[in-house]
Amino acid sequence: MTRLQNDTFLRALLRQPTEYTPLWLMRQAGRYLPEYCETRKRAGSFLNLCKSPTMACEVTLQPLARYNLDAAILFSDILTVPDAMGLGLYFAEGEGPRFERPLRDEWEIRNLAIPDPHAELQYVMDAVAEIRRALNGSVPLIGFSGSPWTLACYMVEGGSSDDYRKVKAMAYSRPDLMHHILSVTADSVVAYLNAQIESGAQAVMVFDSWGGALSEAAYHEFSLPYLKRVVDGLIKERDGERVPNIVFTKGGGLWIESIADIGCDAVGLDWTMDIGRARKLVGDKVALQGNLDPNVLFAPPEAIAREAKRVLDSYGNHPGHVFNLGHGISQFTPPESVSVLVDTVHEHSRKIRAGA
Repeated sequence: MTRLQNDTFLRALLRQPTEYTPLWLMRQAGRYLPEYCETRKRAGSFLNLCKSPTMACEVTLQPLARYNLDAAILFSDILTVPDAMGLGLYFAEGEGPRFERPLRDEWEIRNLAIPDPHAELQYVMDAVAEIRRALNGSVPLIGFSGSPWTLACYMVEGGSSDDYRKVKAMAYSRPDLMHHILSVTADSVVAYLNAQIESGAQAVMVFDSWGGALSEAAYHEFSLPYLKRVVDGLIKERDGERVPNIVFTKGGGLWIESIADIGCDAVGLDWTMDIGRARKLVGDKVALQGNLDPNVLFAPPEAIAREAKRVLDSYGNHPGHVFNLGHGISQFTPPESVSVLVDTVHEHSRKIRAGA
């Protein structure tokens, strides 16, 4: 394999010293870029785009051509796993992702099976391999999956939800069924992420996007143990190199110490928690990723620079920080705002390292 020219992101995840704070953005390949919209138009649909390794590679590389980012992330969707389980993923215009066959009946839940990532999901592995070749050692490639709880939310609700009424009702009334879904899904996520690692992903991230919708007791029963199960099952080394992992629970700042205890390398933070306080709470257990409010990118350049510096100053001159947004970048973000952010993070963090 080609030696990495820029391994700053991987070193930061492993809490090793870096010359500056590395940066990438959740949803960095996406609708805020006009070139993405052109590729999406050629694909004909979002699912066609996801299922074409060549087009997925194209859109993965687009933000790297514009910005001096320190990592690429596989272009895909978190719902590929339940789709491979046979739930029938489709995208309704103006409604987002939906499933034709959501999990409602006990027999459907009991019949749930782990998909073979090298069969139903081979298109993802082909994309990972193609992207890795195209990167040619420039920056690392991140693979990802949804968390067991977040995937279960979609699988039971049948799509996005404002109140999670169906999935929470099942969790409270039939915890046995809920745990069965989570168990099968956790093992599916492990197989899926490990296949991505074997195909060339150099770090992996688990998106627990809906974990913050749970109560404290429910989070510790229905999300956190399955995040731990995923982390425990991941390949930790490939081709003689560590493969770090990141766990991100949106709204999970309340439980950051618990998350740091599951054995992950890094914890992602949303924008609601001060990253300096978070660093003091977790000590040297994990690296931290985050955590600028994505809506800062709608402000003028001087405000973007000010708020980015605020995050960097709060974390301080310590190893183990990967700069990111506190959630995915908005499709309405001006592309030039991202340039301001990237330049500010790299320049200001170098000054912090130099003690300026």
